[in-house]
Amino acid sequence: MKMKQWTAICAFLLSTLAATPVLASEDESMAPDFVSRTYNAIGIDTEMLTASKLFAFDSGLAFEYPDAVRGIFVTAHSAGGDRFEKLVNMVDTTDLNAMVIDIKEDFGYLTYMPQEGTPLAALGIGQPYIKDPRAVLERLEEKQIYPIARVVVFKDSVLANKRPELSFVDGDQVWKNGRGESFVNPFLKEVWDHNVQIAIEAAKLGFKEIQFDYVRFPEGFENRADTLKYSMGEYADSDLDPVQRRVEAVTDFVAYAREQLKPYGVQVSVDIFGYAATLPEAPGIGQNFSKISENVDVISSMIYPSHWTSYFGIAKPDLEPYKLVTEYAKVENNKLAELKSPPVSRPWLQDFTASYLGAGNYQKYGKDEVEAQIKALNENGIDEFLLWNAGNTYSPGVDYTPIE
Repeated sequence: MKMKQWTAICAFLLSTLAATPVLASEDESMAPDFVSRTYNAIGIDTEMLTASKLFAFDSGLAFEYPDAVRGIFVTAHSAGGDRFEKLVNMVDTTDLNAMVIDIKEDFGYLTYMPQEGTPLAALGIGQPYIKDPRAVLERLEEKQIYPIARVVVFKDSVLANKRPELSFVDGDQVWKNGRGESFVNPFLKEVWDHNVQIAIEAAKLGFKEIQFDYVRFPEGFENRADTLKYSMGEYADSDLDPVQRRVEAVTDFVAYAREQLKPYGVQVSVDIFGYAATLPEAPGIGQNFSKISENVDVISSMIYPSHWTSYFGIAKPDLEPYKLVTEYAKVENNKLAELKSPPVSRPWLQDFTASYLGAGNYQKYGKDEVEAQIKALNENGIDEFLLWNAGNTYSPGVDYTPIE
C-alpha cells in the first residue's frame, strides 16, 4: 500500500474513532462485536482499525508547553466576546502564558455549536457562546498561549434531566442540590463516554490539554446514598463497600479518559478539592488525591484561601493567603512524593474577593494577595498555577514572574 493511501486511511480511521471513544476501551472483550456491528458494513478491516491507534492525531495547530503553566480561567462568554482580546493582551504582556476555556460548562452545555452531522451535534447540547472556537485557538497559537479545555464532568443538569436513568432520582424527580444543580452518575460507563467524546472533540479542535472538573459525586452524597434511586452499573457486583466503590468509580473514570485521549496527544488534568490532599481520601464524593494523581498528567487542587475553615491552625484563612498556601503546599508535596510517577502540581489560586464570608472574615483581593499566593507556591517548589475569577476580571499590576 502506498504511503499516501495509508496516511489517508489512518486519518479517516482516527476521525471515525473520535466519534466512538468506546473503541479504545481497555475491555478488549467488547471490541470485536462492537467493531463488527459498526464498521464491517463499510469494509474496514479490524486489524487496520487497531493499527490506526498507533498514529497521533494532528489538529494542525502547534503549541509548545511553557516553561511552567501560569494561566487564567476564561468563560465561554469571554472567549466568544469582546473581552477575549483584552484577556489575550493581558496574558501576552505579562508572564502569564495559558488560558483555561470552558468547553463543557457547569450546566452541561457545550459552549459552541458542533458541526452539523457530527455525533456531538446529535446530542443537542450546543450553545453559541463561542461562535468560532477554531478561530479562538488560532489566535492563541499566534500568541503561543497554551490552550486548556475545561470539561465539567459529573455536574450536568442538562444530561440529568434528559436522561434521569443516568442521574440520581429522588422520588419521581431528578435529585437537585441546594443550588438547584443535578449530577449524573459516575458509576455509569455511558456517562464516562459522553464526557470523553466531548474531550476528544476539544482535542481535535486544537486544545493541548483537557482539564476535567467536578470529577466526583455530589457533595454530601454519602448522606443520600441509601435513599436516592440510581444504578451502580458494573460496580453493582463489586466486593468493595459502597464508600470505596465511589472512590473506585471516580478513579477508574480518570484512568479511562486518559487512555482514550492518548491518540490525540493531549495532557490530562483534573481539578480536585484542596482538602482532599489533607485526608486519606474524601470517600463521600469519591475523591482520593493519590489515586487520581496517579492517573493524570497534572493535578490542580483548588486551594482558594476563602474555601478553608480553620485549617492548618489558621482561624481566618482568607486573611492569610501566604500562610494558607504555604501550609497546603507542604502537605501536597509530601503526598506527591509518595507516588512513583507524580503529576505536575498546578493549583488554582484565588483572584476574587469572598465578601460572602462576612465582615472580619475576608479581605479585598488584589495585587498583593495574588502575589502572596504565587510566592508561597514558588518557595515550596511549585512553579505552575491557575487563577480563578468567575467574571474574568483579574487584578491589575500583578507580577507573575517566577522566583528564581
